[in-house]
Amino acid sequence: MVTTFRDLLAAHDPGLAAIGAPGGRAWLNRGGLKQLAEDVGRALNAVGIGREDRLAYVLANGPEAASLFFSVAACATAAPLNPAYRAEEFRFYLDDLKPRALVLEAGAESPARAVAAELGIGVIELIPLREQEAGAFRLDTSALRGAAPARPGPAEMEDVALVLHTSGTTARPKIVPLTQGNLTASARHIATTLALSPADRCLNIMPLFHIHGLMAAVTASLYAGASVACTPGFNAFRFFDWLAEIKPSWYTAVPTMHQAILLRAQHHRDAARRAGLRLIRSSSASLPPQVMAELEALFAAPVIESYGMTEAAHQMASNPLPPKPRKPGSVGLPAGPEIAIMDEAGNLLPQGAAGEVVIRGPNVTRGYADNPEANAKAFTKGWFRTGDQGYFDPDGYLFLTGRLKELINRGGEKVSPIEVDTVLMDHPAVAQVVTFALPHERLGEEVAAAVVLREGANATEQELRDFAAARLAAFKVPRKIVFLKEIPKGATGKLQRIGLAQKLGLAG
Repeated sequence: MVTTFRDLLAAHDPGLAAIGAPGGRAWLNRGGLKQLAEDVGRALNAVGIGREDRLAYVLANGPEAASLFFSVAACATAAPLNPAYRAEEFRFYLDDLKPRALVLEAGAESPARAVAAELGIGVIELIPLREQEAGAFRLDTSALRGAAPARPGPAEMEDVALVLHTSGTTARPKIVPLTQGNLTASARHIATTLALSPADRCLNIMPLFHIHGLMAAVTASLYAGASVACTPGFNAFRFFDWLAEIKPSWYTAVPTMHQAILLRAQHHRDAARRAGLRLIRSSSASLPPQVMAELEALFAAPVIESYGMTEAAHQMASNPLPPKPRKPGSVGLPAGPEIAIMDEAGNLLPQGAAGEVVIRGPNVTRGYADNPEANAKAFTKGWFRTGDQGYFDPDGYLFLTGRLKELINRGGEKVSPIEVDTVLMDHPAVAQVVTFALPHERLGEEVAAAVVLREGANATEQELRDFAAARLAAFKVPRKIVFLKEIPKGATGKLQRIGLAQKLGLAG
């Protein structure tokens, strides 16, 4: 069984394509990626960096971000950071991670460079070899000096391969360590769910500092012997050109990306059909059923909604491929770890009862790094508490009703923002909606919604409130609806409910 990145790189025919990119570059094959990983391992070991030593890196999206991740994770601990961070953010994350070194692209301007100097962190320069295969690079480690590492050579199953921070929406971000075993198990789960094979090619538009892109697009593809083309990042205006050039069999994205693609689709309907996608995957946030239906109609391909989070090395549940049913609004069947529903006291609940979603399995982190308080709260009787509320239907499909921290408490009445989103999305003028809590002097919280209208469509606040009132209990109807050209999103394209009232200046 494949339990390490070394095993993964050695599996399948070395001549199979592995990593590519738009723009006509040759593909890096599996043998080339394996050789690159071995070269990186030797270079890092030579300057004292070995197994479970953290190596932070800041790279723009593209094939080098994928090949560096694989190469570092095979011999050390990869710690990718968002290139869009400001200096103060790099200062926090680098100080918290305490990496042995920081990798930056040679010549690239980044505030991380000055922050690393300030913190005494050595910099390794990554030099892309763009005249060679996609993802090819060499490392300049001349600025570093180090004795032989305590643990040289390829990483083993229990070694930490990747560390990522939680989003930190409501508290200080926590470090999530994921082992070789966690990552390869999750890759196996995703590849099995999607029936990936060497015939498949993924078009990656997800950020490669985020678990979704790293695991679902890159690692699951390589686990299955398939290939992945890494774009410079999501761009709805270039998406259909990439489809025509790369000819992928599938892509994976967050719902806001799918919605942006649909907004461009009126000019590309023929291209969408010609693309011949085998499937479309959606994860990392709730997919409105209306968006699922539009995507399936546009591409004539099944949309597979999945459920993932960093602490589970991404995938936990997924709707199955046809001919099994895909249920709009559901995140599907358990697809990797065990999943149960738990009450606040730690009791497992029967099918149909709503409570907190809990998980356990080979892809689940052993616990946050150096944070016993957070771990005491996160784990109950061996189950990891996800912070999501949901229930299983009679067929065993999981339905999420929202993040526990995002549920709106209106005078004691709990309102699921996802439920309100789904109702408002049925209005023909609405393209996108996010329901959120608005502070209220007497009730504590009130229901509010931010709406983006479809191009050329019109609707008033009262019209949308009346529409919702005909379909929802009175206490769930938004008391305030604001119209925006674009809803604020996080770095990975997810809509941010918590703190949205403050961002929109409505909390005063």
